[in-house]
Amino acid sequence: MIAKDLKSNRTPSLEVRIRRIRTEIDAIIDSRAEAVAKQSPGVPLGVIRSLLTARTPACPCAQYLEIGGEADEAGGRLPASR
Repeated sequence: MIAKDLKSNRTPSLEVRIRRIRTEIDAIIDSRAEAVAKQSPGVPLGVIRSLLTARTPACPCAQYLEIGGEADEAGGRLPASR
C-alpha cells in the first residue's frame, strides 16, 4: 500500500512536464495573438502569431519569455518592440 501511495505522488517525468508547459505556452501565445488581432482587423491570426514568435522560432519556452511571460499576462500587454 505504501508503494502505491509513493507511485501516485511521484513527480511527472520531465517529458510530460515539458509537454504540459508547451501546451500552456501555446495557449498563452494564441491568446496574445487574438488580442492583437482584435486591434488589427484584416490581419490573419496566423500572421500575427508568427510575428509574435518570429524572434525565437525554435523554442516555445523562449517565445514565451520573449513576448513578456507572466509579467504581462495579467494586464494583457505586449512588450514594446525592440
